[in-house]
Amino acid sequence: MRYLVLIVIGLFLAPSTAGGSEEGSVADLTATGGPVKSVTLGSVDPRSGFKFQCQLSSIGAALKKAAFSEFDDRDYKDPQPLVILSPVKMPDGGEISSMASKELVFVQQARQFNLHRLSWKSYDVQTTNDGCQSATFEAVISDAGGQPILKINKNYKVAVNSYFLECKLTVENLSGIEQEVRFNSAGPVGIAKEDIRSDERKAVGGFVTSEGDIVSVSQGILSSFFGKFRNELGLKDATFQYQQVLRAGSQEQIQEKREDLRVGHNLPARHRQAHFLWAAVTNKYFAAIVRPVPDGGKDYCDWVADKTAWFYNPDGDIKANSGDETVGVDLKIALGTLAPAGQPGSTKTYNLQLYLGPKDRTLFQKDTLYRKLGFLHTIDFMPCCCCPAGIIRPLAFAILATMKWMYGFIGNYGLVIIILVFLVRLAMYPITKKSQVSMSKMSKLAPKAEEIRQKYANNKAEMNKQLMTLYRQQGASPIMGMLPMMAQMPIWIALYSAIYASIELRGAPFLPFWITDLSAPDALVRFSEVTVPLLGWKLDSINLLPILMGVAFYLQQKLMPSQAQASANPQVAQQQKMMMVMLPVLFPLMLYKAPSGLNLYIMASTFAGVIEQHVIRKHIREKEQEESKGLVAATSKTGGKVKKKKPKPFYKI
Repeated sequence: MRYLVLIVIGLFLAPSTAGGSEEGSVADLTATGGPVKSVTLGSVDPRSGFKFQCQLSSIGAALKKAAFSEFDDRDYKDPQPLVILSPVKMPDGGEISSMASKELVFVQQARQFNLHRLSWKSYDVQTTNDGCQSATFEAVISDAGGQPILKINKNYKVAVNSYFLECKLTVENLSGIEQEVRFNSAGPVGIAKEDIRSDERKAVGGFVTSEGDIVSVSQGILSSFFGKFRNELGLKDATFQYQQVLRAGSQEQIQEKREDLRVGHNLPARHRQAHFLWAAVTNKYFAAIVRPVPDGGKDYCDWVADKTAWFYNPDGDIKANSGDETVGVDLKIALGTLAPAGQPGSTKTYNLQLYLGPKDRTLFQKDTLYRKLGFLHTIDFMPCCCCPAGIIRPLAFAILATMKWMYGFIGNYGLVIIILVFLVRLAMYPITKKSQVSMSKMSKLAPKAEEIRQKYANNKAEMNKQLMTLYRQQGASPIMGMLPMMAQMPIWIALYSAIYASIELRGAPFLPFWITDLSAPDALVRFSEVTVPLLGWKLDSINLLPILMGVAFYLQQKLMPSQAQASANPQVAQQQKMMMVMLPVLFPLMLYKAPSGLNLYIMASTFAGVIEQHVIRKHIREKEQEESKGLVAATSKTGGKVKKKKPKPFYKI
């Protein structure tokens, strides 16, 4: 149930003017603000009690940058507070910032102002007795005679020990006539990349069904839809002007494109009537979630007319993989009617909450509001084509809870990973043993099976019949060799996913001199970055874990029952020899710069598999020796001739 379209549409219909005013697309109305100014709320000092620091800008009354007090950027030389949101540079030299007020539209007058280009009037930071800090921005729209007709007030507030940035926007009619207005507001945008390899940032939408269930839809920045949309329009730069879309085709086609941009338009049919709760941009470990606060105690708000997902690609590279790509979301506020000044209904207030924090299961479950809103849906796991999310997510969450519980008395996530891998291996040992025994029997039957294949090469049906007869007589089963492995796959994928997505592993050390951050490569020896010729790989460290992993893979391949040992088919034998060389080389290369927590898990699992296979092969050898000495009765299960059972009498005398 996850689908969210990502694309970017830039609306730049009016140039900005210096001195804090903008005339927009008309000459009879003007927007007035104040000088360009920056305001700071919160702190990056962990001792302050604030979870983050926000740098606000008078340009668009926007959140220019947000940095955490609890998390750093993991720079081993000079760690700095982690910046989660930052402005996105646009091709025309401008930039888009989070929470910026964008297009303001006067419906009767058919007039529009681009408020994200206006420098609003800024007021000083206010601090309350409980430590909360707030800042206010103001913009005024005036008529041709300089008479104010509309005032917009925007207030930001941060509280101690809260991951929420509160944003309250108030629109007040100052004229003597009724005004119909609507406007757009940017949500979070410009989320930073966390994984040094392929951290696919995502946009996520949360909805509540009529039954009260929370459902979500999401899509990454490299979504197939974005590629399809780009190819249809012939776009080389993902940031383009709205007029370009209007020139792309007929009105029907344009309307279809607009619909494709709407957050949640492709919810499953049974959830099409679900109500919008929040929209988020996420990376591997963190989320920025904007939530319109409902009025009158409702579960959802009814003043958000539309939600749009944006994809930004500032340098315009065709493959969109240079590293500067990011995502954002916009909210379109529904049309509002303001009564004449001084009358009831002349003022309307919109409240937004912006969560800036980790994707932490414990946090989302512990906090009542987070749990009610379903923020848990922002946590995603490694995709898998063979195991549905309905299986992987519960297993992964259970493993995360187990890891956190074990950490409570072990105190080291590296040891937790190793112990957890061995416990899972131990629990799955009976299944693995059965699989290995079956594979061993299949290996010994390889020459006879090859003879049958050659003899009945022109008769597939008879060949399969003879093969099944051979396997049945010898107590072997091709299916049993694979079925136990398939049964284990959901557990291994869930374990892999839990380690991949765990915020607890970010910055967590294993050893003081090596693997000091389980979410980064182990980097035993660091050096200046070099580029590998021809391959183009950039290396800045010697990582030992992938090398040890290669050794483990080689040992595992050596111990794996192989048909090549007895196969009469030289092609099969050659293929298996190549696999013995390729796997120990290929996997370390692919995972060379992977997080050390993942590599530690794979290496521990592989070495555990080596020990497991050694024990199983020893058991098989002992069984074969006992059979050869006549100590074990020959049956179909031990590879001997099946003895017919004597029929029992119907009744005893």
